[in-house]
Amino acid sequence: MITKMSHATVYVTDQEKALEFYRDKLGFVVRTDATMGSFRWLTVGPQGQPDFEIALMEPAPGFLYDEETAAQIRALIEKGALGAGVFDTDDCQATYEELKSKGVEFMQPPSERPYGIEALFKDNSGNWFSLTERKEA
Repeated sequence: MITKMSHATVYVTDQEKALEFYRDKLGFVVRTDATMGSFRWLTVGPQGQPDFEIALMEPAPGFLYDEETAAQIRALIEKGALGAGVFDTDDCQATYEELKSKGVEFMQPPSERPYGIEALFKDNSGNWFSLTERKEA
């Protein structure tokens, strides 16, 4: 029986630059940074969620993908075609202001939605995320 999801992958164009973004701008902590030959297993996560890791994965030929597939994934990332998920916040407006002051690019400022208040931002690879303050039930 599956009990929970522990890891999710976000494809990035440069692991080192992605690490700087997720750690220094979003405030995530590094969970794992291990090199195995030419493969780097790099995971980060929100401080308040220690049992969840986001793998920052560069699509490179050789490990999981052939050269053509790696290039296609990279092109989708750079195009901004991949939405990677939703991050919850207790105060969307305050988090928006904080992240914007750190240079995070927002596609949409906080706006009222049926499910709460949402802003949309991009990481430095082009992946977009929802930042959501959920409505109280």
